[in-house]
Amino acid sequence: VQLVESGGGLVQPGGSLRLSCVASGFTFSDYDMSWYRLAPGKERELVTLITRASAGGTTHYADSMKGRFTASRDNAKNTVYLQMNSLKPEDTAVYSCNARRTFYNYWGQGTQVTVSS
Repeated sequence: VQLVESGGGLVQPGGSLRLSCVASGFTFSDYDMSWYRLAPGKERELVTLITRASAGGTTHYADSMKGRFTASRDNAKNTVYLQMNSLKPEDTAVYSCNARRTFYNYWGQGTQVTVSS
């Protein structure tokens, strides 16, 4: 099982980034997919959750990301995306994707996002 994130980097405040997470080794469409972030000195925070199709295929966001972040998944490509706009310095963190169902819970290694001028 692998979850491989990409797309992180250094961006100025107000800028945008698009993160990708490519999954392999499991039936991607059967899993709820999430993005989490971990900032220095803070607890891990849920960014967004996209449920599997059998659970409605709905997308949920943390309040601080609503209107700025957009998550999507492409089951044909085994990939989940996170489009981040209007980035703020407080969005600086390691962003990781997560795949979960019933007794299974998988994590990627994360990608660093730094928002700084």
